[in-house]
Amino acid sequence: MDTTTSSQGAAIRPFKYRATDAELADLRMRIGATKFPNRETVSDATQGVQLATAQAIAAYWGSDYDWCKVEARLGDLPQFVTEIDGLDIHFIHVRSSHANALPVIVTHGWPGSIIEQMKIIDPLTNPTAHGGSASDAFDVVIPSIPGYGFGAKPATAGWDTPRIARAWGVLMKRLGYSKYVAQGGDWGAVITEQMAVQAPPELLAIHTNMPGVIPNDIHAAAFAGAPAQAGFTAEEKACYDELLFVFSKGIGYAFQMGLRPQSLYGIADSPIGLATYLLDHDARSYTLIAGAFAGKPSGISRDDFLDNVTLTWLTNTGVSSGRLYWENKLGFFNAKGIDIPVAVTVFPDELYPAPKSWSQQAFPKLIHYNRVAKGGHFAAWEQPAIFSEEVRNSFKSLRS
Repeated sequence: MDTTTSSQGAAIRPFKYRATDAELADLRMRIGATKFPNRETVSDATQGVQLATAQAIAAYWGSDYDWCKVEARLGDLPQFVTEIDGLDIHFIHVRSSHANALPVIVTHGWPGSIIEQMKIIDPLTNPTAHGGSASDAFDVVIPSIPGYGFGAKPATAGWDTPRIARAWGVLMKRLGYSKYVAQGGDWGAVITEQMAVQAPPELLAIHTNMPGVIPNDIHAAAFAGAPAQAGFTAEEKACYDELLFVFSKGIGYAFQMGLRPQSLYGIADSPIGLATYLLDHDARSYTLIAGAFAGKPSGISRDDFLDNVTLTWLTNTGVSSGRLYWENKLGFFNAKGIDIPVAVTVFPDELYPAPKSWSQQAFPKLIHYNRVAKGGHFAAWEQPAIFSEEVRNSFKSLRS
């Protein structure tokens, strides 16, 4: 895309990034100078990231990892920035070569970045090379959440999920799209659902792999640690049990960043401090990624993980990304009141398995619900083929 000026007068400017040799040398020096704590006093990860895993990350990151590989792949993607509501918004924008491609805006979460979605770009824009048909094609827009990666860091408070959702609507209009769909997981799910709550006329439908479907009273009960109510179906009980764990032990980082994100100076100063903090997101993802550093095959490789961490380090967005939790005034997983069409995919290793009954209640225009065989919280990253197929199937009914 050439540099253009929209009707609102805001330029869309090409974006490129290259880390300097000095920045990469400083990173390696800091990894080598890591001061490790003593070993955990248990044989599992219940106290957090295990010392052996942290040391394995340091050994690989400080010697064999090559940032330039992912930097080259990023450089091959069309990237841009445009100012919206006083802030530079960074985004990838890949148009399909197929006619009548459906535009989709895909939003990452924490502790992720646009790195999470890189594997799904070609399957969505070039479906004929990945088992789909030309009629399945998408134009793909992947923005960086403000304060994450290449996204500009807000200098003032107020960039919460509803504001980001409004900015995404402006972005899609600025790109010339009169009709589009949206997709998200983690914070991306919350932002995408806020787009659906706002329901701009251009937004046809959304797809989420972390659906906010928990009835508000049940969400409050789980947050308080109350036992499951009588009358739950087996699916609902399984979901509730997972929520009890999530709220009691599973998302300590969310409470910490929700209260004091600015106190996390350690993750801005220590690469291994940053890597281990980002790794400790949820138990199943931890097992997956830690396994990769222990020589076990994984849907998320050592390089995948370190691509994301290194981007966060080089852009110094460890703390600024955490401020989104401080800004948040919404529940994480509860129903928000959405009246436009919604598609849901349940990955078995997500934080909680959203029941179909609660999905139908939360989304009266549920157009797709499917429980897939494998995949977890970082679904696009871990299982890009399954994820891409789900996105295609979710929006088939909307294509003319």
